[in-house]
Amino acid sequence: MKTYDKLYIGGEWTPSSGKGSFDVVNASTEEVMGRIPAGNAADVDRAVRSARAAFDPWSRTTPAERAGYLLKIQAGIVARTKEIAETIAAEVGMPIALSTAIQAGLPTVTFGSAAQIATSYPFEEQTGNSLVVREPVGVVGCITPWNYPLHIVAAKVAPAIAAGCTVVLKPSEVAPLSAFILAEIIDSVRLPRGVFNLVSGDGQTVGEAIAGHADIDMVTFTGSTQAGKRVSEVASKTVKRVALELGGKSATVILDDADLVKAVTAGVQDCYLNSGQTCSACTRMLVPKAKHDEAVRIAKQVAEAFTPGGAFDATTKLGPLVSKIQQERVRGYIKKGIEEGATLVTGGPDQPANLPKGYFVRPTVFANVKSAMIIAQQEIFGPVLCIIPYDDEDDAIRIANDSNYGLGGAVWAANAEDAKRVARRIRTGQIAINGGGFNPTAPFGGFKQSGRGREFGKWGFEEFLEIKSLQL
Repeated sequence: MKTYDKLYIGGEWTPSSGKGSFDVVNASTEEVMGRIPAGNAADVDRAVRSARAAFDPWSRTTPAERAGYLLKIQAGIVARTKEIAETIAAEVGMPIALSTAIQAGLPTVTFGSAAQIATSYPFEEQTGNSLVVREPVGVVGCITPWNYPLHIVAAKVAPAIAAGCTVVLKPSEVAPLSAFILAEIIDSVRLPRGVFNLVSGDGQTVGEAIAGHADIDMVTFTGSTQAGKRVSEVASKTVKRVALELGGKSATVILDDADLVKAVTAGVQDCYLNSGQTCSACTRMLVPKAKHDEAVRIAKQVAEAFTPGGAFDATTKLGPLVSKIQQERVRGYIKKGIEEGATLVTGGPDQPANLPKGYFVRPTVFANVKSAMIIAQQEIFGPVLCIIPYDDEDDAIRIANDSNYGLGGAVWAANAEDAKRVARRIRTGQIAINGGGFNPTAPFGGFKQSGRGREFGKWGFEEFLEIKSLQL
């Protein structure tokens, strides 16, 4: 068991002012695998004061100096890849091979990318008689979720530090251990004191203290839309900058001439990545009415090949959900889909018979889903696919846009230009064309209630910059 009994504030491991702790549970076995401190508002205040004191000297370092630290952190993550992958596989339930490639692999790319951007970004430009300069926004509060615990931490911490900001991080108390590993790496590279601070705890205590702190200049949050609204509300009292990456109900749109087998197979695989615990997952599949039954047959076959099992079992294709609360939530949605009259094709709310322990949900497919159904409108965050028939292209676009969310999406067509034409009409932040892969240097973020702001690449870097004009 990995136990942390201190927070990382001002370049030191220091006891929390709080008295409690949080157990970290292995999603596959339901056994306690770690423990972290339950920080409080006093801890946040100490961390913010440390970050504020560090901001002025850090903001005046050169981009090359900041990049040097980022590359050292990147090397530290690489050196501990196996430990990080195994830790997150146990916490979250992602199968170990995927955890190694995604959960441990992507943060290394992000730290390297931030270093490259810092040294190549044009911080100044001339317009007329004005010199427009871009400066770091200040002290940044980062509040991150459990589903991609280090990946999303890196998406915020790396560009913030690269831009010259200082950071107070609150990782999810459900899957926090990789954030503590990152703090150990940062400590080992001797990043100046106060540039990075970690305060663990729950959202109601530590998250709200960060969002409302008068000396935090910006808060960046990833999580549910409901929690994001609360962060915005609390942050509004100090008129600080707020960046939000929230929920999704993304659609795979399969046009009439697309390769149905390829498109449906990829759509199921996208939906089930990380057991469906991905904000941008395409959990709605839109297919022509005439091809609905064939698409259902293919989806059933693909879904039933997703063997549920423990994260460290080599045969596992679908790991557990992260917690009992999440398992019960997803099962409730599956029951609701049955009550609403959708056709249950495979899966269902019952625990897999061969897996009595662990937070498992069977890979589930619903057919004949109507866009107004709850399962087609609300974010389920589990391995549940809704197949929705449509009449024509305009109807498909209408259904795809019939959502409060707009985070991800996919379009499949025989001709990529047709797919791009349809994609341009869908109100969402990122769309894969005929299976285009995730790009960690492209902007990521949402329309509508999926949030505001962007992460990754130069667009994510610019979130942490203020603009000033000097009239010459």
